[in-house]
Amino acid sequence: MDDVSTSQTAQTAPHTAPIAFLKGHGTENDFVIVPDPDNAVELPASTVARLCDRRAGIGGDGLLHVVRSAAHPEAQLMADEAEWFMDYRNADGSIVEMCGNGVRVFARYLQRVGHVEAGDLTVATRGGVKKVHIAKDSNGDITVSMGRALLPEAGVTVAVDGRSWPARNVNMGNPHAVAFVEDLDHAGDLFTMPPFTPASVYPDGVNVEFVVDRGERHVAMRVHERGSGETRSCGTGACAVAVAAARRDGDDPSVTGVPVTYTVDLPGGRLLITERPDGEIEMTGPAVIVAEGYIDPALLVQPETVIA
Repeated sequence: MDDVSTSQTAQTAPHTAPIAFLKGHGTENDFVIVPDPDNAVELPASTVARLCDRRAGIGGDGLLHVVRSAAHPEAQLMADEAEWFMDYRNADGSIVEMCGNGVRVFARYLQRVGHVEAGDLTVATRGGVKKVHIAKDSNGDITVSMGRALLPEAGVTVAVDGRSWPARNVNMGNPHAVAFVEDLDHAGDLFTMPPFTPASVYPDGVNVEFVVDRGERHVAMRVHERGSGETRSCGTGACAVAVAAARRDGDDPSVTGVPVTYTVDLPGGRLLITERPDGEIEMTGPAVIVAEGYIDPALLVQPETVIA
């Protein structure tokens, strides 16, 4: 027998019961939805990454784990305000504070299965409790109150292929760097996070938006979402872009007392972002459930590395 150690992959005992899932998107920001009211399904990062894999899994920019707030330790304190908790994960399995498109799709799922009806509801997230309104008309757009934007003074410079731009620091419960450019192609491929300096401003990484003007209070954007790469849409990113554009254009509703609305075009569709005088930001757009089924238990098997 060789005296050189070789490694092979073994697997733990497979799950015996299939797990239901749905697939949905908001302006083509797509998600695997795993209903789990009692928080009984284990979803380690590696499992989430396999489920979100577009070739070997179901495919998605992220995963929406649907749990009753009272059943999840991170949401129990919000249970009196919101029955349901959006336990959101990026495509690489990392845990994230908030996803604006994800909240709309999450609400659409709750409506689809009869947990809620059109009208007002609340959803617990790691970014706090979000107020949601499902329109009763045939269009059925969903509006999410996204909270207030924080505008830290420290900004960064973003560089791509020899070009560089100053980027506005906007926090929507998660961090964003918003750069206004002449052409969206200048953003490059966005497969990896564009480099920025100083790195100390965003020690845990950042979502980077590249923005061009399309008209009065009308912009278009591309985005690199940390943990997911370029996505077709980013709700918190669209909010950050609208706020950054408003300040650049001299609009501040807290000063003027007048709401301001920006149309934000993304590769996957269009969102309307309104900032109100009290600072609350509302995002309105579509949310669609496209499929449902069961996950093969083999996909949930946790691999182990064994030295032979």
